[in-house]
Amino acid sequence: MLQERIIIGIDPGTLVMGYGVIKVVRQQFSVLQYGVLNLHQCASHALKLQKIFKYTLEILDEFTPDEAALEAPFYGKNPQSMLKLGRAQGVAMAAALMREVPITEYAPCKIKQAITGNGQASKEQVAHMLMSLLQLQSMPEKLDATDALAVAVCHAYQKQSLNTRLTSWKQFVQKNPALLA
Repeated sequence: MLQERIIIGIDPGTLVMGYGVIKVVRQQFSVLQYGVLNLHQCASHALKLQKIFKYTLEILDEFTPDEAALEAPFYGKNPQSMLKLGRAQGVAMAAALMREVPITEYAPCKIKQAITGNGQASKEQVAHMLMSLLQLQSMPEKLDATDALAVAVCHAYQKQSLNTRLTSWKQFVQKNPALLA
């Protein structure tokens, strides 16, 4: 049976929100869409949140993903910035929940580790690795887009890892009969 999943990755932000939608068939990835939502022109924080919510709903309705993955806010020095970022993440989550799409959060270092093998990798390193992995033709102008794709790919890797773990000795023996000889 061919299992196909569509995953949306979101890199929430109050100035730019990145999004990426991938299709996973077995262990093959294909990019359905990625880009950014520019929030610079919004007159207030509340209008930014409204725009994030509406745009996220549009993407969810267009691609009907099976799962959503979001980058968790990182701890910064400015509490006000953290609060605003948390709100942006919250409205994106609310949109996914409204469409009954399960959500998983990942720390930035876990995402970078999954994509590059280095939890301290730069945005550029992540983008270059994704260009190769996903066969992207060009580097996007805003790396928030590749950050969002990285979240989706990280989630796919995490799910594959969970699905391939051995859950019992019986399963181990079934998969490794030569070791019993």
